[in-house]
Amino acid sequence: MSIDNDDGRGGGLHVSDEILGTIAPIVVYWLYSGLYCLLGGMEKYRLHTKKDEDEKNLVSKKEVVKGVLLQQVVQGVVATILFAVTGNDGDSDGNQQAGFLVLARQLFVAMMVLDTWQYFMHRYMHQNKFLYKHIHSQHHRLIVPYAFGALYNHPLEGLILDTIGGALAFLFSGMSPRASIFFFSFATIKTVDDHCGLWLPGNLFHIVFKNNSAYHDIHHQLYGSKYNFSQPFFVTWDRILGTYMPYALVRKPEGGYEARPDNDCKDD
Repeated sequence: MSIDNDDGRGGGLHVSDEILGTIAPIVVYWLYSGLYCLLGGMEKYRLHTKKDEDEKNLVSKKEVVKGVLLQQVVQGVVATILFAVTGNDGDSDGNQQAGFLVLARQLFVAMMVLDTWQYFMHRYMHQNKFLYKHIHSQHHRLIVPYAFGALYNHPLEGLILDTIGGALAFLFSGMSPRASIFFFSFATIKTVDDHCGLWLPGNLFHIVFKNNSAYHDIHHQLYGSKYNFSQPFFVTWDRILGTYMPYALVRKPEGGYEARPDNDCKDD
């Protein structure tokens, strides 16, 4: 961060891409999840009732906020170190001039790298009983997901799945710090949306991505814990490796929706 003084009269505040790349996803997380908090009373669009959210979850919202803030502190420290080590600040102005196709390729590679890392790490944390009991089960205390609980994880899981996964996506894609601002902000919004607990008409995430709030809700239920590991973008690895649980979105007579498995997986 610096003050521009080219004309000797003081100047505007300049915030580097690296700082924005670190801070923006955190700010976006709370703004977007805050929006869903305002919409949370819309029972006719909920995948679970507000009563279920209050009674079935095994952790208080106060503890969830504390857990998320801790993960974001770790995330911020690692991002700062990563930008310092890669030393991209000097050439970010050049990188930002990359053509649209180059940028699209970088973003696609980043999405695939992050999806691949998170699928296999996430699945392994379910298959390894020690890791599930002592680490990943913390996230599954939220049986009924809600938006600002999206990053409620054990600190070690947050470091491995999200922070290291994001660092690998950044490094392998070759994106600039400026491009990373948009990529990680988008990934954050997508993750929050997947945990929002709502099925809103016209939501582009629900239309464009098979991996959405209903798809991930299946995974948070006891019968779906062996399925739908993919996150945050595509369902590719679930389909390839046989962990995809199809479902039907059913209107409940009392209002709201239910993501209901439409095969025999629920009985496995």
